[in-house]
Amino acid sequence: MRKQSLVPSPPPSESSAKNHIRHGTRSFRNTSLALFAAGFATFSMIYCVQPLMPAFSREYGVAATSSALSLSLTTGILAFTMLLVGNWSDRLGRKPIMVWSLFMSAFLVLATGFAPNWDVFLLARALLGISISGLPAVAMTYLNEEVHADSIGIGMGLYISGSAVGGMSGRLVAGVLANYWGWHVAIVSIGVISLIAAVLFVRSLPDSLHFSPQHVSWNGRVQQIRMLFKDSGLPWLFAEGFFLMGIFVTFYNYLTYRLVTSPYDFSQAQVGLIFSVYGVGIFSSPVMGHIAGWVGRRKVLWMAFALVITGVLLSFAGAVWAIMLGTILLTFGFFGGHSIVSSWVGR
Repeated sequence: MRKQSLVPSPPPSESSAKNHIRHGTRSFRNTSLALFAAGFATFSMIYCVQPLMPAFSREYGVAATSSALSLSLTTGILAFTMLLVGNWSDRLGRKPIMVWSLFMSAFLVLATGFAPNWDVFLLARALLGISISGLPAVAMTYLNEEVHADSIGIGMGLYISGSAVGGMSGRLVAGVLANYWGWHVAIVSIGVISLIAAVLFVRSLPDSLHFSPQHVSWNGRVQQIRMLFKDSGLPWLFAEGFFLMGIFVTFYNYLTYRLVTSPYDFSQAQVGLIFSVYGVGIFSSPVMGHIAGWVGRRKVLWMAFALVITGVLLSFAGAVWAIMLGTILLTFGFFGGHSIVSSWVGR
């Protein structure tokens, strides 16, 4: 059995890196386009249900907590499955797993739009959590293997940008379309867009040149995970990421319910447009990362948590401007904190 080290592999030497994808080449442009499209589709499919939760409650007669399962079921299963899919990609290859993940997920989203009842709807969203895990779990590995060390930062940045834009666009498109044609049309439209993105992905992404099949036993994978939790700092960073994401998703889930009821009475389109605030995250990550370079990651992480808590407290006020300002502060703090935690885990 080939052993795997938890220590990241060093950058390829000059001689071995000649055929790695580099910035400025056609292969790099194709790779960037493919991974941007993949990130866009992945996060559109995951989060398109968030502005539609009140509509699910009305149609299926479920409470807000049950309606929230349309998102939390997907993300919860996704978090677990991502720990397992690495083994499959080690044996079958990076691109085949990502292609399967995107196409299967797009078809599941299309099927979700025709769900005859709430149980079938949740089943489709649960299966989505399994199928979609292949993309985020493997994309970074593909970049590390195929892209030159000098260009990998740009490639990862474009993939993350696609994820952020997809998360925002999925919510916006679903909310606006649902206002005029109903949530079924909204979700089917997201499925069609994701299917187009999957076709673009498979046509653009270069085949792996540096992948070699390997077998790591499940016991070996468990041992790798256990080693991470023996570190004195990593479990705390995992917990911080968990709480940041939990607060962020829960806040937006219930914000939609609050704004569609009296005294606000927002339309479905207006609720969808609120998710444009998500765009704040595109700027907060590099800004807070830059500040962290001056004052240190620890201080900036506390700053991020302070912004998130302030945003939640401010949203308790009744005025719409206070709710919107609170949403902006929370979103800015979340994405900034997310980037700090992620980079800290890497170090």
